[in-house]
Amino acid sequence: MSDFQGLGALVTGGCSGIGAATATLLRAAGAQVTVLDVSTDHAPDDVLAIRCDITDPEAVSRAVSTAAEGMGRLDILVNNAGIGAVGDIGQNADEEWARVFDVNVTGIARVTRAALPYLRRSPHAAVVNLCSAVAFIGVRQRALYSASKGAVHALTLAMAADHAADGIRVTAVAPGTVDTPWVGRLLDGAEDPARTAEALRKRQPLGRLVSADEVARAVVGLAAPGAGATTGTVLHVDGGMVALRL
Repeated sequence: MSDFQGLGALVTGGCSGIGAATATLLRAAGAQVTVLDVSTDHAPDDVLAIRCDITDPEAVSRAVSTAAEGMGRLDILVNNAGIGAVGDIGQNADEEWARVFDVNVTGIARVTRAALPYLRRSPHAAVVNLCSAVAFIGVRQRALYSASKGAVHALTLAMAADHAADGIRVTAVAPGTVDTPWVGRLLDGAEDPARTAEALRKRQPLGRLVSADEVARAVVGLAAPGAGATTGTVLHVDGGMVALRL
């Protein structure tokens, strides 16, 4: 973990859930850390927090520049910001499709594009995108969300190919169902929260939800300079959801 001493890391959606856990772990490992989020009220300790909507190209450009200049460098980018959607193919309007893709897919492109000039100057440049198990298996009532995360999977591989010559490694982590505020809100809105929570646990072979800290450790492991030969990899942290059938 001492590999991160002196490096600069930027985490989108870094004020809650997986993003906050990742930012906290990177900071503990010695990195300077900046987080971007639409609300910075609950930013982790000892990080630079910048309010930024990643659907706004000008705001993204300003925020990434501020982060890189504030840290004096930018070596690691974690594209964690994302939003969910519930429903089958007939239940989300075109406007919702546009909104989810704008955040979950185009948002990655915007932030990474703004970060490229700084990453190209780093000897340890790494980008880690947050994908999902639903990019690999069919899950009911997640048509739009699954489509967006399938795009993140494809985008990760394309980015890894495009920027290998720049010395920038690009990987992704694909979590299963994670115990985050979004899942909490999903359960709160369910007709039978207890039954829904049990179903979420049962669809993962380990029989429990993934923790945000477990995902963060995977993200940080992929971002570490010690993983310098790892690119184009999608790491599953899903309790066996994709690979196992018990």
